[in-house]
Amino acid sequence: MQLGAFSVSLSVRDLVASRAFYEALGFQAVGGVAEEGWLILRNGDSVIGLFQDMFEGNMLTFNPGWRSEDEVLSEFTDIREIQARLRAQGIEPEKGTDEEGAGPACMTLVDPDGNRVFLDQHVPKP
Repeated sequence: MQLGAFSVSLSVRDLVASRAFYEALGFQAVGGVAEEGWLILRNGDSVIGLFQDMFEGNMLTFNPGWRSEDEVLSEFTDIREIQARLRAQGIEPEKGTDEEGAGPACMTLVDPDGNRVFLDQHVPKP
């Protein structure tokens, strides 16, 4: 099962202050819309998302069909297939996706310790 690009999504109180902090660590904004309260920052292979007032707590984030270098994969495991595999193993998403759908979709899982895992497929399956 290919989960795609990995990043950490941080729930922040002050996007401007958080951006300045991570830029001091060498991160640079590579995506997002600050006016909407979110930014994607990169430092080499490390990627973090800063999200102000969008969700509670921090999440591990995977993007099926996407490489961390902002590149679409030609082959990948569609999020609906990932969801079906997880359900077959007894793991029910906190928020699932439409199994009959196509294209971009997302789902949220919670691990045994309460950590959130977000799968956000923003590219269509080829």
